Amino acid sequence: MVYNSRVLALLLAICIALITTLFLTLFKEASITLLLVAFGISFSVSYLLVFIVLDFLIFREINKIYRLMEKLRKKELNKLDKQRSGTLNPLEKINEEIFSFAELKQKEIDELRKLEAFRKEFIADVSHELKTPIFAAQGFVHTLLDGAMEDKAVRTRFLKKAAKSLDGLDALVQDLLTLSHIETGQIKMHFEAIDMYKLTQEVFEQFENKADKRDITFRMEGNPGKVVVYADWQRIFQVMTNLVSNAVKHSYEGGEVVVSFDVTKKSVTTHVRDFGEGIPPEHINRIFERFYRVDKSRSREKGGTGLGLAIVKHILENHHTKTEVQSTPGKGSDFSFKLPRVKPQESHA
Repeated sequence: MVYNSRVLALLLAICIALITTLFLTLFKEASITLLLVAFGISFSVSYLLVFIVLDFLIFREINKIYRLMEKLRKKELNKLDKQRSGTLNPLEKINEEIFSFAELKQKEIDELRKLEAFRKEFIADVSHELKTPIFAAQGFVHTLLDGAMEDKAVRTRFLKKAAKSLDGLDALVQDLLTLSHIETGQIKMHFEAIDMYKLTQEVFEQFENKADKRDITFRMEGNPGKVVVYADWQRIFQVMTNLVSNAVKHSYEGGEVVVSFDVTKKSVTTHVRDFGEGIPPEHINRIFERFYRVDKSRSREKGGTGLGLAIVKHILENHHTKTEVQSTPGKGSDFSFKLPRVKPQESHA
């Protein structure tokens, strides 16, 4: 700035002192000494008052605003420090408004950076996940075209492997679409009274063959007809399918998967427990992220798209609840979620 508070205070004080002195010259009784004293007193008092007002109430606040604007211009919003102003300061409100604006913009910038990082990571993950089944199917087909087609045994085996890879690709695309539709609100929830006991029985039936191959048994703890909740049947079936599927994959051979229900007056908490590998503590907070795998190599051997728990998370969020996880490496994991209970007489009404 061209002028500072001292220069302006000096100029204003001189003007006030001159006006005061000139006014006193109108009186014949005013002597030279009186005029000099009046000039000195009016100058000193005016200078001090004007300097204090300008420096403490205006210039300091203006300088704060300039510093804020400079950081806004340089996009150094994360370096902003909120400074308290005096209660009598007329520019306090402006200063606070600019700081609030800068704070809001910084949050928006941070959010955009997170979204950009997530987008890059997501594209990389999707590309990697799509590449595996596509390259596998492509390799089998090209091998057949290069001459293996004539051998019937080889042809059948390679076609089955190619079909399996394409089935995995289809499952991945379907899970991606489901997750996208849930996040964008395209899938609407249809809430009704559903029997968690019967729903779980249907899920168990779906995985009987896979469980038998690994000698895993299913067990359910609860009473039929007394575990009724208010939820979307199709989506909760999807949640249970993903949780039971994970439990079967990560259980030790010869183990069991247990589904139990904690019933209270207002809610039902469903537990899906396995007695297998378990999850290390450092991974628990990330297992619901897309494509996150605790052990990437072993998870690929067991199949799955890496989106199951992400879908579980979003479905339960649409039910205004969330999944709790308790796990001990080498002893197994317990996934649980709570839903509002419907009393049997209310479900028949």
